[in-house]
Amino acid sequence: MPKFVLDGKEIEFEQGQTIIQAAKKNGITIPHFCWHESLSVSGNCRVCLVEIEKMPKLSIACATLAADGMVVYSASDKALSARNAVMEFELINHPLDCPICDEAGECKLQDYAYSHGAGESRFNEEKTHKDKRVPLGPLVMFDGDRCISCSRCIRFCDEIAKEPQLTFVKRGDRVTIVTYPGKQLDNPYSMNVTDICPVGALTSRDFRFKARVWELSKTKSVCNGCSRGCNINLEVRNNKVLRLTPRQNDEVNSFWMCDHGRVNTYKFINDENRVDGPYLRRGGTLVRSGWDEAFAAASSELKSYSKNEIAFIGSPYATCEDNYALTKFASSIIGTKHIDFMRHVDQTFGDNLLRKDDITPNSLGAEIVGVVPGKGGLNLEGIIKGIKDGNIKALYLIEDDLVEGNHELQEVFAKLDLFITHSTNFNKTTELADFVFPASTYAEKNGTIVNFEGRLQRLRPAVATFDVDRALEGMSLSRWDKFGTKFDSWAEGNKHDVRSTWRIIVGLSGAMGHKLKYGVAEEVFWDIAKNVSSFSGLDYGKVGELGAKLKLELNTKTVTA
Repeated sequence: MPKFVLDGKEIEFEQGQTIIQAAKKNGITIPHFCWHESLSVSGNCRVCLVEIEKMPKLSIACATLAADGMVVYSASDKALSARNAVMEFELINHPLDCPICDEAGECKLQDYAYSHGAGESRFNEEKTHKDKRVPLGPLVMFDGDRCISCSRCIRFCDEIAKEPQLTFVKRGDRVTIVTYPGKQLDNPYSMNVTDICPVGALTSRDFRFKARVWELSKTKSVCNGCSRGCNINLEVRNNKVLRLTPRQNDEVNSFWMCDHGRVNTYKFINDENRVDGPYLRRGGTLVRSGWDEAFAAASSELKSYSKNEIAFIGSPYATCEDNYALTKFASSIIGTKHIDFMRHVDQTFGDNLLRKDDITPNSLGAEIVGVVPGKGGLNLEGIIKGIKDGNIKALYLIEDDLVEGNHELQEVFAKLDLFITHSTNFNKTTELADFVFPASTYAEKNGTIVNFEGRLQRLRPAVATFDVDRALEGMSLSRWDKFGTKFDSWAEGNKHDVRSTWRIIVGLSGAMGHKLKYGVAEEVFWDIAKNVSSFSGLDYGKVGELGAKLKLELNTKTVTA
């Protein structure tokens, strides 16, 4: 493999790589604004200027191909002097508004001004002023004063989103970005421009002024907006999710995520209509109860029906661990084979970039872990027919609102003698339920999901929840007296008394006289790995941050995802 020398270090490169690409692959960062590894080269910011032996002038690292034996200096006096001059030029008209800029804390201009700026400007004239607070589209705001004309946003729309919507107008220090006449920045991936903008020129209208980025905790997770399973960071402040940003995974979503996943898949976590504890129906009304009371009442009700009168519906929104625990409960404790889940497909949603018509994150995972009818068992259609005919009298549903927008199912479920559901939020389905158990959202629990290609990926908790029973376990009466007076203030915010679905099932199993010996989500996963061949040999460590590809076997028949 050919090699060249960069700042005294010999590094390997592949033919066709530029200096900046080879440097990045070897863990060396050359300062840059306009270059992005997934976009075409524009070479207009000049910050990546480097000195190359036997070349009379400095060259831009983003557009200069690496050559065998080349000797490059990115930090020589000549290169640093040029970089500092470029930074002075970039800052001539840039406003000094870092204290109120959403990009502060993750701004390349801010970082390079500190490392390569002169500290003061020789330019004393009035700065050139441009339009501020320009809504380019429903989700993106533009501040012309801050723009450094790197063209990343323009190239993203042209090359990645395939919808040319932005362009430069005017020249010199008057140049600015506008949408094409009659258009706005409203493609399904428009908010990615706020991620790749190296300054604060393009900001998210959804997140604008909600928090400073250094106040946010970042947790690696997976988007639940469709079966793509884009890798994301859950960004939280004061125990509330404030924004989702894409996390690079070249096998899944590269650097990007769609606007739907970014804006519409987290707000229910912060909603006031969260199910904040167990509820059971008394006198036609759902009332709050304790966990032990709810478990005892639900188990007593379930025991009053024969196994063939009870059916279970899993969820493509729940984790593999949650769905697997449901199958264990249905088959081993209740003894029924009536189990299935609803597939949610929107044929208008998918596209050729990331979005898939399957608008759930774990339908494949639910199938793999066994949320399918057993031999002689009823599928979803059969379960619904059984309820209509009066053969299915009790239904157990986890983490899905099947009634919303479906008047027929509303009438069907109203015929049930017993309806138990796990739900994160109150909805049309919980209105019909006899027992509502509060389920953790994907931002509040450990677990795994499987995307449409069979890639197993991890969910991690980013938001703290409050499990009263576990918090009080082993607490002395005197300590409870002291703690109880502070309970209301301690449990404010998003600390609902919720549990992962698998943990709720463990509690209900215990109330029915059976023990599912799971203490943490990873123990459920180990059981899956022992009993489901596709998961064989895996653990959370091997799944890692970027996921692991499964060998897919559904009902002993190998399939191609």
